[in-house]
Amino acid sequence: MTSQVSSPAEQADEADGAVVGGQRRPAAGGKDVRRVDRVIIRFAGDSGDGMQLTGDRFTSETATFGNDLSTLPNFPAEIRAPAGTLPGVSSFQLHFADHDILTPGDAPNVLVAMNPAALKANIGDVPRGAEVIVNTDEFTKRAMQKVGYETSPLEDGSLDGFQVHPVPLTTLTVEALKEFDLSRKDAGRSKNMFALGLLSWMYHRPTEGTERFLNTKFAKKPEIAAANIAAFRAGWNFGETTEDFAVSYEVAPAASAFPPGTYRNISGNLALSYGLIAAARQADLPLYLGSYPITPASDILHELSKHKNFGVRTFQAEDEIAGIGAALGAAFGGSLAVTTTSGPGVALKSETIGLAVSLELPLLVVDIQRGGPSTGLPTKTEQADLLQAMYGRNGEAPVPIVAPRTPADCFDAALEAARIAVTYRTPVFLLSDGYLANGSEPWRIPETDELPDLRTQFATGTNHTLEDGTEVFWPFKRDPQTLARPWAVPGTPGLEHRIGGIEKQDGTGNISYDPANHDFMVRTRQAKVDGIEVPDLEVGDASGDARLLVLGWGSTYGPITAAVRRLRAAGQSIAQAHLRHLNPFPRNLGEVLKRYDKVVIPEMNLGQLATLIRAEHLVDAVSYNQVNGMPFKAEQLATALKEAIDG
Repeated sequence: MTSQVSSPAEQADEADGAVVGGQRRPAAGGKDVRRVDRVIIRFAGDSGDGMQLTGDRFTSETATFGNDLSTLPNFPAEIRAPAGTLPGVSSFQLHFADHDILTPGDAPNVLVAMNPAALKANIGDVPRGAEVIVNTDEFTKRAMQKVGYETSPLEDGSLDGFQVHPVPLTTLTVEALKEFDLSRKDAGRSKNMFALGLLSWMYHRPTEGTERFLNTKFAKKPEIAAANIAAFRAGWNFGETTEDFAVSYEVAPAASAFPPGTYRNISGNLALSYGLIAAARQADLPLYLGSYPITPASDILHELSKHKNFGVRTFQAEDEIAGIGAALGAAFGGSLAVTTTSGPGVALKSETIGLAVSLELPLLVVDIQRGGPSTGLPTKTEQADLLQAMYGRNGEAPVPIVAPRTPADCFDAALEAARIAVTYRTPVFLLSDGYLANGSEPWRIPETDELPDLRTQFATGTNHTLEDGTEVFWPFKRDPQTLARPWAVPGTPGLEHRIGGIEKQDGTGNISYDPANHDFMVRTRQAKVDGIEVPDLEVGDASGDARLLVLGWGSTYGPITAAVRRLRAAGQSIAQAHLRHLNPFPRNLGEVLKRYDKVVIPEMNLGQLATLIRAEHLVDAVSYNQVNGMPFKAEQLATALKEAIDG
């Protein structure tokens, strides 16, 4: 969905986790409408309850309305956990506001719990006083015992601190669909649409887009489309007529949060896919993806496969090694070549990445990081592949590393990774993660003239003159500025040359076991990466007198920035910088680090960037680490940073 915004950008301090009460006015039917500046909603239920679809639809309508937003889908790790169990709980959290926000929020103001498992798995995150909507039909004795409830939490007083709304969602949905020829079980499957209708009424969300979506999704099954729309409308009507919901809420559009332009809601994996397509178009190259499905990277393969009209070719290989092998072959053949994976796949691809370093061909290795080691936490997020990307190959095999910081930034990061790859003839790591991949936010669709020119020249003829005057082609004769070797497309007359993993002679590319040549080639490949032009690191230090710098990379940007805003709003002086380029580092990084008495580096690992910073710049950086499969919370980081300032 897209929307037009025409007012100037304005930064606002973020204080996630609280509905801020505003004006109250009466609505039709005698119900109050309360204006608030932000809301955090979490839908939770069994993995078969459609919580991700419900959250996606609410998010799409919120984006259309013009709010700023940030989402956090949370999937079960099991493909199909037993129904009604804690491992099978799926949730979707959405934070939307009338101003600029950066995170999905620390704590939900509203929890929609479709069964006892969803309530038990999520109630610990819900602050006292928040609203809890529960589907009472699922609170049977057996269902409660399955998750360890000895007595009903709806009756034993354990929820007295919350505003509980007991709603028989299944019964109401079945009643609303009695005119349709559906069994009770089939009708009950639409209870997520009833819940979506209720929440859409509570927060004055548009409804037309959801109805169009349902008609399109079930175009071949109009009866099912009509039933889902009926359930959706019934939920809206229930909110409007029931006495249990006496207040609805308005969150105004966030016009002041955005520069002028056309916006759409976008997830990180979708933005990255679009970035790869744009990069190929700007480079005037066909795009080739050689990949093997793996959570949470598979959506990129799915998306790119839809865009053959843009010269995109996708190949789903039989395994990770075949996927990158095909991609490297495509790079040799003159394509913008990409392989997508997650941490376990990177381990399998490492030998071929080393081959790409040796061949000096452009190749994008997209790593959507997840919890590890081994299979680890397939559906949870982590930042623990940085050292693997930096060093996870045999021999001296340097590879540039780029990391996006928000879901929308995945588009620009893909363009930047492609720029480096084609300019310097090198494989490039793009390190996203599950939080960015599945999360979403508004994205301003760029104009084509805003995109970088990535066109590069293929070798077309000889480039070296021998002592006897013979004109020859040397495949490893380098550009004096970039140290990149020529990119010679197979079949070009006179440019035949040897490829392979054995060390090559400088210039000629012939096999060489000469010690001095090997030393020279190793140092040259390292110098090429070290010499990559990257922008200087920008530092946010509003007061100019901060003594503490918080340094981050990747998806920690949102929580760090939200925490820094909180501290500054409380009168604290604190500086912030965020790295996009992790190899090579920006050239001014050392000078930036020396300005501050203390450097704190929050990471969703055990201190991998901190290790690199200490090694390269001899700075005693302080690590603040979390590896629980979830992103940092702003309040948590603000507390830790305040302690660092005071200490």
